[in-house]
Amino acid sequence: MRYVGDIYRPPSEAYSLLVQVTIGCSHNKCTFCNMYKQKQFKVRNMDEVLEDLAWARQHYQRVQRIFLCDGDALCLANHKLITILDYIKQNFPECERVTTYGRATAALAKTDEELRELKEHGLAMVYIGAESGSQKVLDMVKKGETREELIEGTKKLEAAGIQTSVTFISGLAGTELWEEHAIETGKMITEMNASYVSLLTLMLQSPAPMLDDWAAGRFNKLSAEEVLAETCLMLQHANPTKSCVFRSNHASNYVSLRGNLPEDKEHMLGLLKRCMEDRGLLKDERFRML
Repeated sequence: MRYVGDIYRPPSEAYSLLVQVTIGCSHNKCTFCNMYKQKQFKVRNMDEVLEDLAWARQHYQRVQRIFLCDGDALCLANHKLITILDYIKQNFPECERVTTYGRATAALAKTDEELRELKEHGLAMVYIGAESGSQKVLDMVKKGETREELIEGTKKLEAAGIQTSVTFISGLAGTELWEEHAIETGKMITEMNASYVSLLTLMLQSPAPMLDDWAAGRFNKLSAEEVLAETCLMLQHANPTKSCVFRSNHASNYVSLRGNLPEDKEHMLGLLKRCMEDRGLLKDERFRML
């Protein structure tokens, strides 16, 4: 397999074949993110992508899952994505699912019929980084998408039969806007009705621009206890009308949470409150990572 630069994938794709379809991120302006700052976005040559898949078929006996990298592969024209999906279907009959990162605006740019086509040709799930339900926070971190676009893009994918896994970031708003971030994120989870929701906790690494803001005193990070209080407030406002798998078990999180919303909300809130009373239950800073 040939890769350009560092490759990133969601935690749940740890055992997936990673195929680079785009290089970098189509937006690449988020201030908290360091993932693609050293790459210039471009779409990989289709022949190269198919050659990589052919190489993988020759070298791997069984490929159960395939993840299409880099950021926002969903922005590709449908005929390109379908070419890739059809090649996978024909050459990896054992593959159980194909997934990718995608921006909500990329989903909104496609018609309902185009999204249904992607579903029919094998695209099972799109990972969306929503980050926050607050428009103030989205603007602050230069997300480049509105609250309404994030909600509608997620709904559009789900309506087409493509599951969504939406990620939010604890601590992203700092000490100034943490309450708004928590409340509006909970409300967004309610409105989106995504299949999956995951929660990361803010960790800043170079060359993320927000790291400079923190070093200069322009951004104040939350303490571990404040992150837990923020998570409690968020969960209190998260009431999706269909069952949503909720995970806060990333390496960056202070407390691991697993459950479904809204069924397991009270159990998860109870765990958070116990951890707030006993700091010994929190993950040590030395073991947190992205």
